[in-house]
Amino acid sequence: MTGTYLKGWGGTSPTVADVVRPNDREAIRRTIAAAGPRGTITRGLGRSYGDPAQNAGGTVLDLTGWDAILDVDTRAPSVRVQAGISIDCLLRAMLPLGLWLPVVPGTRQVTVGGAIAADVHGKNHHVDGSFGNHVESMDLMLASGDIVTLSPGDDDPALFWATIGGMGLTGIVLEATVRLKRVETSYFVVDTERTPDLATLLERLVSGDSAYTYSVAWFDTATRGDALGRSVITRGNTASVADLDPDRRGHALDFAASQRGRVPFNLPMSMVNRLSARAFNALWYAKAPRHRIGEIQDITQFFHPLDIIGDWNRLYGPHGFCQYQFVVPDDEQAAFTAAVEQIASSGHVSSLNVLKRFGQANPSPLSFPQPGWTLAVDLPVRSGLDRLLSHLDSVVVAAGGRVYLAKDSRTTATTLRHMYPRLEEFLAVRRRVDPAGVLRSDLSRRLDL
Repeated sequence: MTGTYLKGWGGTSPTVADVVRPNDREAIRRTIAAAGPRGTITRGLGRSYGDPAQNAGGTVLDLTGWDAILDVDTRAPSVRVQAGISIDCLLRAMLPLGLWLPVVPGTRQVTVGGAIAADVHGKNHHVDGSFGNHVESMDLMLASGDIVTLSPGDDDPALFWATIGGMGLTGIVLEATVRLKRVETSYFVVDTERTPDLATLLERLVSGDSAYTYSVAWFDTATRGDALGRSVITRGNTASVADLDPDRRGHALDFAASQRGRVPFNLPMSMVNRLSARAFNALWYAKAPRHRIGEIQDITQFFHPLDIIGDWNRLYGPHGFCQYQFVVPDDEQAAFTAAVEQIASSGHVSSLNVLKRFGQANPSPLSFPQPGWTLAVDLPVRSGLDRLLSHLDSVVVAAGGRVYLAKDSRTTATTLRHMYPRLEEFLAVRRRVDPAGVLRSDLSRRLDL
């Protein structure tokens, strides 16, 4: 084992840990048993924005080598995989069979184990819920080294649902069986429209989302006044073969998701600043069609435009960025608008601003989605940012909302307890299965979990 600097995708809080890449279950068991007072935590592809997959002074289990597809049931349909397989690799293997994951997050570079730990969501939460809703079973190694097989209907549903969204703190997911859905193509029929302001955006989402499986809006956080929150709404459904032109029909299940380049090194200064972010916001809004119906888009165009550029987070320079994602209930549009106004007037400008509507929550006590409005903004780290985010925390708490732990790098333990009213349920399970607190991370210490 050698000390390795680890950081989240936002690059804000690197720490050093001993990284272990185990070959089998017994090696994982030995690593857990040998963990010192700083404990151990699991890490996948490092796409959490903050510190849940870091463990300063302790051990980190890198399971990206655990990436096998173990079984495919095309009748159910479902797939059993090792937890280290990426969603990218899994989709590439399943699409030729006409199968697709029910929930796909904003990047494919996430492991299945990470998707479970963060209970990731996509553009279709209002229809299909989050990733944990579709996990049929999983093998979990506890801090004791024992392995338990969990499912929502077994004799320990509390442990199953505490593991969904539990940030790796209940045990180490080794394998999982995930439900799939059948598709005819790898394409989507997409409608796009522009809205002139935030109020119109919210009204259009309320009135129109029910007609679409997938819905997302980008909006401008830099422009104030009457144009505050002007947006581009993109909504769609899976395309059938009949929706495709003749040239595409012969390749209907092709995985059209290429990468066109990458940021080759860490930049010495941020390329994202107030000037560039305002220019990007204006350009993105101006280039979008006012109203376009029935465009055929591929996976990257519709789901993962950021995956086109590898290591895009390096554009933020040595200080990194915070992605602040929060949700407030449906009837708290005033609080949502107040949060947007605070961002717009703060001088901290974001280019990547994503708004979605969530549907019903699942039984997990730490799952982020709840019915309401969720916004994610990428804010470069500079003086005064924490003050802004603390103000936003206050707005979110007062509205009965919460922030997403997979994106968080600075929320306090006190604030967390106001945001997650079922936190004690999670902690009771954690104490039961790991009374010595062997499973630890920088996040767990920061939030007193």
